[in-house]
Amino acid sequence: MPRVVFTQNIQRHVACPEIEVSGSTVREALDAVFAENPQARGYVLDDQGALRRHMSVFVDGTLVRDRTRLAEPVGPASTIHVFQALSGG
Repeated sequence: MPRVVFTQNIQRHVACPEIEVSGSTVREALDAVFAENPQARGYVLDDQGALRRHMSVFVDGTLVRDRTRLAEPVGPASTIHVFQALSGG
């Protein structure tokens, strides 16, 4: 089963422990996470279900480009990393 990992920066705002979930796409995997942790959904996704502007998702080290459908495939041994983009000066 794919493993979903949220960075410690996100964990400062909402508890999101590392979890293994079923799913064959990023969307399916994240939906499984959010079914267990609804508070995390609002932090990661916007009201239309798209990835929020300040969030980035990587599957096995590759940046997810489809920020709306999150349709990139994931395998049973995949790792999905959810990052909060940081900015500053």
